[in-house]
Amino acid sequence: MTATQPPSSSPADTPGAPEDRRARKARQTRNALATAALELILDRGLADTTVEAISERADVTRRTFSRNFTGKEDAALDFVRGDGDRINALLRARPAAEPPLLAYRRAVLGWLADRTDPAWHDRPDMRRLLALLDREPALFAAYERIRVDAQEESIRIIAGRLGTDDTQDVRPAVVVGAAAGVLTAALRQWARTAGDETTGAADLAALVERAYDALTTEAVTAAADRTTDE
Repeated sequence: MTATQPPSSSPADTPGAPEDRRARKARQTRNALATAALELILDRGLADTTVEAISERADVTRRTFSRNFTGKEDAALDFVRGDGDRINALLRARPAAEPPLLAYRRAVLGWLADRTDPAWHDRPDMRRLLALLDREPALFAAYERIRVDAQEESIRIIAGRLGTDDTQDVRPAVVVGAAAGVLTAALRQWARTAGDETTGAADLAALVERAYDALTTEAVTAAADRTTDE
């Protein structure tokens, strides 16, 4: 994760420029804290990483850390939150007539294919972090909270696409539960190839495609079996 660089032109001549500068500075600070947290946790371990050490590495105060994050786990996993937001943005942009499961699948594949702002799997040491999730309950709990928040937003988006109320209609939650579960399964399998440096972004995208194909095949098979039984 690299902090966004300021534009080369002076923002002083642009209306609203002070707000733009503040927003850019806030984003850079948050990125610096998230990067410091991730690096320190991978280097030292979760127990030996303190918020004070993260703040010092990012060259900000402890108070600034608290304005951005609730804890070190939350900071280290900020990229997960950001990528969840990107998937949901892509999901909102999918054609309205597209079936919900297909829309989610294509949103995920669009996220994986984005070369201008690469998804987390293209960042250094991501497999190490995924492996660490299995050994650190507090880190895993933070990951789950972020994942659930992203999926709740996905459910609302799908409900809007279907023109329904997600508190009354189970379909949006079923679609998101299945689609996000497939992605999680593919990511975990990809993470288990930690020792194989040949498995990169293209391999992950292909694995996700196969995982969604498997879900579709199982659904078709189940429907056929149900028809036969009737």
